[in-house]
This record gives sequence, structure tokens and C-alpha cells, in this order.
Amino acid sequence: MGREKLKEILRWFYDLQIEFVTLYAFSTENFEREEEEVKELMRLFEKSFREIVEHPEIKKRKIKIKVIGRTHLLPPKVQNAIQEAEKSTQTDAKGPTLIIAVGYGGRAEMIDAIKSIAIKIEKGEMTVDDINEVVVERHLYTNGIPDPDLIIRTSGEERLSGFLTWQSAYSELYFADVFFPGFRKIDLWRAIRTYQSRKRRFGK
Repeated sequence: MGREKLKEILRWFYDLQIEFVTLYAFSTENFEREEEEVKELMRLFEKSFREIVEHPEIKKRKIKIKVIGRTHLLPPKVQNAIQEAEKSTQTDAKGPTLIIAVGYGGRAEMIDAIKSIAIKIEKGEMTVDDINEVVVERHLYTNGIPDPDLIIRTSGEERLSGFLTWQSAYSELYFADVFFPGFRKIDLWRAIRTYQSRKRRFGK
């Protein structure tokens, strides 16, 4: 149900000419769910990414697909499907970008970034004094992608659950009481109206 709802929601976002949409599809913690549930989710991921390659809506809107997370932990078939989806949507034409977080965790991302920086220091490619926010951002999965302006969390939960831990520092948050499959266009309008009414200070 969530997979089918996603198709509808993405059309709403792209009709609003929103350039970047990030979906939290599967966290690193989700690997701890029941084995059969994880297997079924992986099957759906593989099917969904393979559909992207020939999806007319994706081609029409020139949507770019980028997957972030510890994708090496996913089954080989899912990894291959992801690679095909990303490769098939890389176009020179300017179009919106759909970022899908699979096998993702905010803490895991930061650990991986720290390790990458540490390796460069060990190799003598940089020093500890070179580390700053820009350097850290370049080593995150989202390098080259702007931080989110608005984060919408469904299901009535009021937490981010490790979603874009570094990038969400100054994002506006909107919590919707409905579960994802029940998310309506009016819920999106409410989230956007709430966002428009806020004054963003970025800590200043």
C-alpha cells in the first residue's frame, strides 16, 4: 500500500516543481525485523527499482534516482536493481531528483563519513586541522544534495528516527497523524502552509 501511495505522492511533489524529494524507505535498524518481513521488503525493493528503468513517468519528468545508505548490506539482486535504476536515470537534462534511503541510518552515515576522513588522514591526504563542516558534508552520502527545507513525518510519531541526522539541523519539521498509505493531498497542503508560515533563522 505504501509503495502505491508513493507514486501518487511523488506526482504531487513534482507538480509543485519541488526539485529534491527524499524518501526514508528502510533503516539500518529495520534489518532486525522478522526475517520473512525483511525478505518480502527486499523483493518489493528489487521489483520497484527494476520498474523505474522503464517507467514512463520517470522518463517524462526526467527524474534522477539516487539511493543512499549502506547498500552493500542489501541482497545482490537489490543492489543490481538499484545500480540499473540510478544508471538509467542519469541524464544531462535538468529534472527533479528522488533520493531513496535504503539501509540508511543517520548515525551509520556519520560513522562512515568519519571513517572516510580518518583514512585520508592516515594516508596523509589531509590533516585533522582540515576538518570542518564542508569537509564532513563532502563525505556524507548526500554530498551534492541540499539539506532538506521541510521534513514530513507520518504515523503520528514525533521523532526523526535517524533520518538525515546531520542534514536536518535546521529543517522545518511537520508531524502528520495519518499513516503513510493514508496520506492525502490536503495533508501535504497543510504541511506546506505550516512551512510557509514559519520564519527560518538558521540559528541566527
